[in-house]
Amino acid sequence: MAPTATLGDRSLFPDLSPKAYLNHAAISPPSAPVQAAVTQCLSQYTQQGMAAFMTYLEQREVLRASLATLVNVQPNEIGFVPNTSWGVVFAAMSYPWEAGDGVVLLDGEFPTNVTPWQQAASLYGLDIHRIKAADFGSPDPGNGLAQLDVALRAGAKVVAVSAVQFQTGMRMPLMAISALAHRHGASVFVDAIQGCGVVPLDFEKLGVDMASCGGHKWMMGLEGSGFVYVRESLGPKLRPRLSAWLSHQDGLGFLFDGPGHLRYDRPIKTDASMVEGGAYNTLGFVAMHTALDLIQSIGVESIFAHVQRYHDALEPKLTALGLTSLRSPSPGERSGVLAFDVPEAFEPTALPERLASRGISASLPDGRLRFAPHWPNALDEVDVVAAAVADAIDEAKSSERPPA
Repeated sequence: MAPTATLGDRSLFPDLSPKAYLNHAAISPPSAPVQAAVTQCLSQYTQQGMAAFMTYLEQREVLRASLATLVNVQPNEIGFVPNTSWGVVFAAMSYPWEAGDGVVLLDGEFPTNVTPWQQAASLYGLDIHRIKAADFGSPDPGNGLAQLDVALRAGAKVVAVSAVQFQTGMRMPLMAISALAHRHGASVFVDAIQGCGVVPLDFEKLGVDMASCGGHKWMMGLEGSGFVYVRESLGPKLRPRLSAWLSHQDGLGFLFDGPGHLRYDRPIKTDASMVEGGAYNTLGFVAMHTALDLIQSIGVESIFAHVQRYHDALEPKLTALGLTSLRSPSPGERSGVLAFDVPEAFEPTALPERLASRGISASLPDGRLRFAPHWPNALDEVDVVAAAVADAIDEAKSSERPPA
């Protein structure tokens, strides 16, 4: 019987050391079922070699369909990549740019969704239009949309946006952004790594045209595995500048169909699988498949609701200690991340280490204290986390007091 996940139950993580692991926005620890699946895969390769490759080639198509279900698209709109960054590079370099085109980039984004577009702008002579990511959030999300409208009227053809902002946890208004972009004939690319697995994302409903997502955060897989989404109608318009041997249609055929099938002029694929140019990280995708099965056994909407209950309980306890919550007052802008600004007197850069010594795993991206629970986190952890933060703050204050 396949293992199932239960909200608030970390029994599938028997070797996990921290009392409260709140770092899923960085790297998720693999569950016991993931570890077992990877071990089994490695064992099959050890015993069978090439025969195991064929087994896991078929399994990857099952994973493709599961990912399509996760974000409500078609399986042929899903391609496999090693990480989010490679998916962004693929999109930036393959888009059918023309002279005078521009790209919209958001200040505050993780560099993954900025650097490749900057490189494309340098290579193809694109105009870069910058907007602050925070301008799309409360209290005035219309401010960001108004600026976006100006950029689109000036010739921007792609809007690059993260589903969730990594520093603050703000969920972006993707539907509104897509609707506006499409009215101007532009496309929307989404870095989905801080959303997939914890925030319900329906790419079809949201109007997303392209997306990329790594598997080692909220998807709870391993580093080195990810997927891209390319809207079916957009695929044939892309220019596959980064293609390799498996990007060809029937790229494997010459290995199995006898002599006379080795060719270099086979057409390049026009769907999302064009990005799959070479050998796969088989172990990584086995991990992703197993982890995704656990997530889907609960349902992302249920996971999201559970995480919000955790945030609802933790947020007031930490604000009472003097931290400033960055969580949006609007439920539609919330995500799996609960972040805080920390007064300098509390020595923010020392907090993650101090919390780790107390059994709490959290992070400090760009100076914001970030908590990121997932489905295994129990609500009764909240008091333990709050007490650890209070102790860490007291330690910081004590270090500043002059000796008696």
